[in-house]
Amino acid sequence: MTMHAIEEDDERASRTIDFYESLYRPLFRGSRRVVLSAKCLPTPSTKTSSTMASKGAPDSVALLLFFVFWYAGNMKYNEYNTAALTAVGGKTSGLTMTVATMQLGVCAVYAFVMWAVKLNPAKLFGLQMPEKQNVPKTTQADLIKSIPLAFCAAGAHAATVFALGGDPLFGQIVKSAEPVLAAIVGTVFYAKAPSFYKVCCLPVIVGGVAFASLKKGGDGSYSLKFDATALIFGMLANAFAAFKGGENSKLMSDKGVAERYGGVGNQFAVTQIVGFFILLPIMYATEGDMTATFVEKLKTDSSLQFNLVMSGLCFYIYNELATYTLKVTGAVTASVANTAKRVIVMVYMAAVTGKVLTDEQKMGSGIAISGVLLYSLIDDLMKPKKGKKD
Repeated sequence: MTMHAIEEDDERASRTIDFYESLYRPLFRGSRRVVLSAKCLPTPSTKTSSTMASKGAPDSVALLLFFVFWYAGNMKYNEYNTAALTAVGGKTSGLTMTVATMQLGVCAVYAFVMWAVKLNPAKLFGLQMPEKQNVPKTTQADLIKSIPLAFCAAGAHAATVFALGGDPLFGQIVKSAEPVLAAIVGTVFYAKAPSFYKVCCLPVIVGGVAFASLKKGGDGSYSLKFDATALIFGMLANAFAAFKGGENSKLMSDKGVAERYGGVGNQFAVTQIVGFFILLPIMYATEGDMTATFVEKLKTDSSLQFNLVMSGLCFYIYNELATYTLKVTGAVTASVANTAKRVIVMVYMAAVTGKVLTDEQKMGSGIAISGVLLYSLIDDLMKPKKGKKD
């Protein structure tokens, strides 16, 4: 090696040591400067320690926890919602729309707080680090395009609150008939007709709900007896949910809108905020004369305060956790999960309310929910099997 090459090596080594000395100066104090070969020292890295930090629990563990808290959140929402409605006087109090609107108000506040701190804590339920959630870069035109989706989401939420306020258990049974309305709405308004096999499943779902509406008399004969509020608003909620699905697909098919939202978390947040402002005038138009009564109750009733806030938070969080789980599972797992959720919620609400399902409701709900599960899986089950290659 020539003297010139040795001098170049020494110069490179000297510069590298200067870099590390600036980072670890205490280690060099009082020590004699030594010239080393540049090959003996690692190349400086631009990666920060934060990128090396663990994100938390493994994805498999997180997914299991997301399932658990999705179910738990749904159950607790139903419980808190029922308690909030009871606190304002039940389904005849004239404050059901107010409760539904205020729940979306809680969701709106929660969304603004997330944007303020730029973090979404939902993944903490899976023992993982929170995700960043910045304010979406939506334009005024994007928000206008989002109004139909927000209207349908707000309508589905409000109608569900009315249905569950009428009868929490029968309301859940009626809600299980959502695929029936989805098939009708998809065919008529979005040119998305279900397959022949799915259509064949619809009578099973309708039959199950109808059977759950029967009540056996003392003479052994059957007659229709059900909570009209739960039936009417449950079916209305199903219709709104069907339109919501169609509007969501239409909105997110616009790649520009989807990109500016920056993820489903922001889209859901904006939907809840816009939905809240949509329900406000409806609330004042239908229950405005009861506003003073509601405000007075809210000031003095700690039970109403707690259950109203918790029902709103549970509604927001369990929907986010459902998104986390369903987007990483297959169609079969998602269908089974949704079906199991419906059954678990009904059993839980029966225990909470102390109301026992009649034999007809048990059989009817079983038939309807089984029909929903079959509706979700039938196309995959009926796919022709690929022949094995020789």
